[in-house]
Amino acid sequence: MPWKFVTITAAAVLAGSFTAAVAGNDWATRDEAQAMVRKAVTFVKTEGPEKAYAAFTKKSPDFIDRDLYVVVYGLDGKVLAHGANEKLVGKEMIEAQDVDGKFFVKERVELAKTNATFWQDYKFVNPVSKKIEPKQMYCERLGDTAVCGGVYKF
Repeated sequence: MPWKFVTITAAAVLAGSFTAAVAGNDWATRDEAQAMVRKAVTFVKTEGPEKAYAAFTKKSPDFIDRDLYVVVYGLDGKVLAHGANEKLVGKEMIEAQDVDGKFFVKERVELAKTNATFWQDYKFVNPVSKKIEPKQMYCERLGDTAVCGGVYKF
């Protein structure tokens, strides 16, 4: 009789682990954001900014994964590529604020001017849930740009 309890318990644990693993795949991780940004930086270096920015903005499957996408800002705050909202490309966003009044683009470009890589916290609309949620953005400076990809914090 004890073996039935162990088998049922093991099955429940495995089912719970599988559910957690599936649920965990719904949202990108910090490691995936860093990998995506590194891949984007390499793509800009090998293919050139024009081709790379177009791929990021057109939602190339290589540069969008669930809620993770690539954005590129000039160090003046101008959006050069945006994988979630192509209407932002070409816009000066230096004065953009999140719901808490944080000037997140201004902070991002200031961080990029002094750091080769960095993480930044702010709030932004999740393109999957369509809700404003806490987000962490990973960025790497590339010349006079910041190439970024972020994850939503749950």
